[in-house]
Amino acid sequence: MVLEDLDAAIERDPAATGRLQMALVSPGLHAVWVHRLANWLWRHDRQLTARLLSQWARARTGVEIHPGATIGRRFFIDHGMGVVIGETTEIGDDCMLYNGVNLGGRTLNRGKRHPTLRNNVTVGCGARVLGDIELGDGAQVGANSVVVKAVPAGAVATGIPATNRVPEPGEDPIEALYRHPAIFI
Repeated sequence: MVLEDLDAAIERDPAATGRLQMALVSPGLHAVWVHRLANWLWRHDRQLTARLLSQWARARTGVEIHPGATIGRRFFIDHGMGVVIGETTEIGDDCMLYNGVNLGGRTLNRGKRHPTLRNNVTVGCGARVLGDIELGDGAQVGANSVVVKAVPAGAVATGIPATNRVPEPGEDPIEALYRHPAIFI
């Protein structure tokens, strides 16, 4: 799984020069790796130890991931500083977050209160995804957007509050970036 994480990071970070570099200097990867251990502790009734470990990782990496959060494979956090992932967040496989992202709650009630990101979701820097909402497969969230409603699979959410834009059939996502600069992520 560590090698998968490293390869996913190299694929998504154009500044990466190799596995060794990413293993040594990527705070996003370090935070995810510590989270996996903290999550195991959390699920095995060692909540205090899990919380202490997650707080240690937060101090070291600038990334706060609650040990109760569920994270899939090949998850990458680019740069990492300021990322917050809440307790009931669920993240699928091959997702990516940029710095300053908050996957937060909107209620004080117990139970599911944080977002669910399906597979291949990308969330741009500074974005806020709040509440028990779902971002469908391949969804994207633009930088500094505030998302409080579900984002369908393949759609792009931008703005404050975010509005969804579903690409037109056959539309190249890269070309769409240049036509609609608000969706830069």
